[in-house]
Amino acid sequence: MLREMQADIVIVGGSLGGCAAALAAAGMGKTVLMTEETGWIGGQLTSQAVPPDENRWIEQFGCTQSYRRLRDGIRNYYRRHFPLTPEAAAQAHFNPGNAKVSRISHDPRAALAVLQEMLAPHLYSGRVGVLPHCRPEQAETEGDRIRSVTVRNTLTGTRTVCAAPLFLDATDCGDLLPLSGTEYVTGAESQAETNERHALEGPADPQDMQAITHCFVVDHIDGEDHTIDKPDHYSFWQSFRPDFWPDRLLSFAGVRPSTLEPVRYDLFPGGSGLTFWEGFSLMSYRRLADADHFAPGTFRGDVTVVNWPQNDYFLGSVIDVGEEEKALHLKGAKELSLSLLYWLQTEAPRPDGACGYPGFRLRRDVFGTDDGLAPYPYIRESRRIKAEFTVLEQHVNPLDRPDGRAETFRDSVGIGHYGIDLHPSTGNRHYIHLAALPFQIPLGSLIPARMNNLLAACKNIGTTHISNGCYRLHPVEWNIGEAAGALAAFCLDRSEAPRAVRNDPALLADFQNELIRQGFELAWPDSALGG
Repeated sequence: MLREMQADIVIVGGSLGGCAAALAAAGMGKTVLMTEETGWIGGQLTSQAVPPDENRWIEQFGCTQSYRRLRDGIRNYYRRHFPLTPEAAAQAHFNPGNAKVSRISHDPRAALAVLQEMLAPHLYSGRVGVLPHCRPEQAETEGDRIRSVTVRNTLTGTRTVCAAPLFLDATDCGDLLPLSGTEYVTGAESQAETNERHALEGPADPQDMQAITHCFVVDHIDGEDHTIDKPDHYSFWQSFRPDFWPDRLLSFAGVRPSTLEPVRYDLFPGGSGLTFWEGFSLMSYRRLADADHFAPGTFRGDVTVVNWPQNDYFLGSVIDVGEEEKALHLKGAKELSLSLLYWLQTEAPRPDGACGYPGFRLRRDVFGTDDGLAPYPYIRESRRIKAEFTVLEQHVNPLDRPDGRAETFRDSVGIGHYGIDLHPSTGNRHYIHLAALPFQIPLGSLIPARMNNLLAACKNIGTTHISNGCYRLHPVEWNIGEAAGALAAFCLDRSEAPRAVRNDPALLADFQNELIRQGFELAWPDSALGG
């Protein structure tokens, strides 16, 4: 079956950036058609099950107004629907999971519900249409423009031709780029190409990409046995030791990402392992529900998402490889995660000298998938457009900035901050963990060098392997997507191409003023810059 649909803007990918883009464009009066490969919109926040990684000023500034509405909506969702303790209810900055890594860690289902609430007026009015379970498989182009994108429903086989004047790629892997012939790069660049301190000294390696992680959610019910069936390839993962790791991957041995010195992880709070980060334990690291925040009996124990060093999968890339190889690595990432769970249940060393914690319960109900895992793997690194402007390490690394401030971009469309955080890679390389200065998001990084009616709206902007490490987190991706959606709507209103807006000072000023009106922050306050 083949059908045709039209809109002002087609967003391929319902990622976090895609949702922000749809909200922005619809809020400016445009019709939007958004496709999504899974059944859940929200990308890394929902279908990938990763609680927000954010800057330390996030409660005061450092994000767009709509991202703040998302965060407030999540907190209010818990206040409306859950029996909180009086102490938890009184917290202005309530953190449901009280996680070490996130100021607002929460169940992915809560984020999905709030995203749907935010989009509801546009969905109900018909201004925004969402096509779930739809994967892009073809793009029709004419010169430097995309005419249409065909998506296929993975459940029914129905193919839909989506046509629009403007297209946004908001997929987590940059899937529209090869289909449309848009120039892009992948993997790790060489120092000869970028002059970055931490780029490869030898030739570039397009297949050297950060690990993916197939997350899952567990709680621990002491005294009960929830041991899963032994995974088919458990023996491989049980004995697997990467060349650069201090012990087997399935162990409590690890490293400090910043120094690579060996450490031992604590499983539960209260241990003495990873002492460089006070209060750290694997269970509290990305905890989704701290049972102490809720009325007794609400939760049988703390609930956490397992996105740990032990289930980072880096044996091969899932981008720009054959379908068989891609399927092999996607299955491998799942096998690793299930093997980690089985190891925790049966072999993990205990302080009492015994082995295994059979009380770890795989929370299959969270996602409703057959295997209990998240619907989609956590993707840290995408295809990246060859852009009008590419952000380099030297724009944000303090070692390259004598004045202690990141590069100032005249075409800023937002701000962000996170360390340059690269996980072990498919090139068999270790962590790269560096400081980064509070930075701006240049509009030029969202605009392809050639294609005229396509914008990047996710982790696929003009960054490098290195600078992607600080531009890939939740509030930055949201800002990127929201700016792309607003730019698309602005271009339609003015009958202008995206690159014309960037390169015409008057148009750029008008667009930036519109962003400010909508609640974007285009520059960091002095208080965040040491001023």
